[in-house]
Amino acid sequence: MTPDRYVVAGHPVEHSQSPFIHAAFARATGQAMVYETMLCPLDGFAATVRRFAGEGGRGCNVTVPFKHEAFELAARRSPRAALALAVNTLRFDPDGWFGDNTDGAGLVRDIETHAGRPLRGRRVLLVGAGGAAAGALGPLIEAGASEVAVANRTREKADELVERHRALAARHGVALAARTLADAGTAYDIVVNATASSLQGDAIPVDARVLRPGALALDMMYGPAARGFMAWAQAHGAVARDGLGMLVEQAAEAFEAFRGVRPATAEVLDALQRRVREAHQ
Repeated sequence: MTPDRYVVAGHPVEHSQSPFIHAAFARATGQAMVYETMLCPLDGFAATVRRFAGEGGRGCNVTVPFKHEAFELAARRSPRAALALAVNTLRFDPDGWFGDNTDGAGLVRDIETHAGRPLRGRRVLLVGAGGAAAGALGPLIEAGASEVAVANRTREKADELVERHRALAARHGVALAARTLADAGTAYDIVVNATASSLQGDAIPVDARVLRPGALALDMMYGPAARGFMAWAQAHGAVARDGLGMLVEQAAEAFEAFRGVRPATAEVLDALQRRVREAHQ
């Protein structure tokens, strides 16, 4: 039987750990599939993805900078993708492509399952208001945090993201606020860095007052890119975590959307952490 084909599409994309993760999921669940990287020209994402689908591809994950373009390609979208206005998972259904955003669900599951921090009743600071933050906000609200503050360099962008989620927050009884980085608030239980500051080697975007003692501070990046934020968090009494757990859990959500099977993640995360650690020693 010819295995089904999937890819992760992005620019750049050669660094992606998704093929390793999905190959592990496929072995564990007995799925006949191959999963590779697909580099898309910056001005040719849609054409490249359509060509892959036309050649028999079954679906793709989407990374930077194409998640908003992927949203436009989806004929049907999950509620969380509709709120995020971004798609990281495209399934090529015959009756119209389905788009989902699994990033936030992956973040929540990593925080609660792997980091052991229930979100219900916790105060959460989400740093950034771009695509990564947009995918995370809805699931953080649905997890029952008591408060979620979105802090961004430009207040207007934070306001826009918060207003889009205002009704969802009201339904779940979650206090939702937009802030600037300079006035992000204090003493949060969980701080999530969803900015590109780590990747770009910039300074930590918020003051250490945002961390209560023992808070969880998670950077969505991993490897060398996350080290600065993690070192800062540890120096100020927080528990630091990188984005590898989120990466594995969002991939598990996507894998289930692709194959209808939910893979176990703990062993895959352990293997991925060893793989990344050895690559950067």
